[in-house]
Amino acid sequence: MLMGMMFLVTVGPLSAQRGEGRGRLPAGEPIMVNLPYDGRYTFARIRFGAADGGFFSRGAMSWAHDYPRAEANFTKILGEVSTVGARLGASSVITLDDPALFDHTIAYIVEVGDWAPSDAEATALRRWMQRGGFLIVDDFQSRDWFNFEHQVARVLPGLRLQPIPLTHPIFDSFYRITTFDQVRHPYSGVQTTFWGIFEDNDPTKRLMLVANRDGDIAEFWEFSDMGYFPLDLSNEAYKLGINYIVYALTR
Repeated sequence: MLMGMMFLVTVGPLSAQRGEGRGRLPAGEPIMVNLPYDGRYTFARIRFGAADGGFFSRGAMSWAHDYPRAEANFTKILGEVSTVGARLGASSVITLDDPALFDHTIAYIVEVGDWAPSDAEATALRRWMQRGGFLIVDDFQSRDWFNFEHQVARVLPGLRLQPIPLTHPIFDSFYRITTFDQVRHPYSGVQTTFWGIFEDNDPTKRLMLVANRDGDIAEFWEFSDMGYFPLDLSNEAYKLGINYIVYALTR
């Protein structure tokens, strides 16, 4: 558990080889982690896995993929284009059973093919979501879905994942998203689809979770200043992320 801890990581240029060093902490601009809550929106990433750091995939801790560059770049853009009081140069990395989770309205989790919350963590996540918490699920594809679906059923028994239609308010909360055609996994090219959990399984009620199935919008955020991906694809990824934040903060 990271409760009560505060530490410094850095964000700087990565190797030009795509994917090298993912999840590591390069030298450069400082990022303060787990600062005391001050009322501003702070990007909160869920840490999970074994006590020695978590599950490993492609050479990095699963929960840490695209960290910390993705959130550093994303909060800068969020602060520039919106009136959200985003906390720049800072982020939170918390476990689900950390009471600090309840300081945040929005949390972000990745690589849910490896995710296996304990009973205590599942209970804490359920309470947080029932009290208004909004979970963003990103960076997973293919067979990862089956584990994610199983774990969500443990967290929110009786509620089911449903496709989110393009007409849902989350896709018009800040930017108007008119098509999903350009939203694809950055490497496999598979079309991303959007799934959610609604209160009482009612699509007219509050959306509690959004999952980017076969998607990885944070990959575009992480490398948006490196020229790896076309600008329009990175822009779409930022639009989606900003819409998620604005939707969650206004519902």
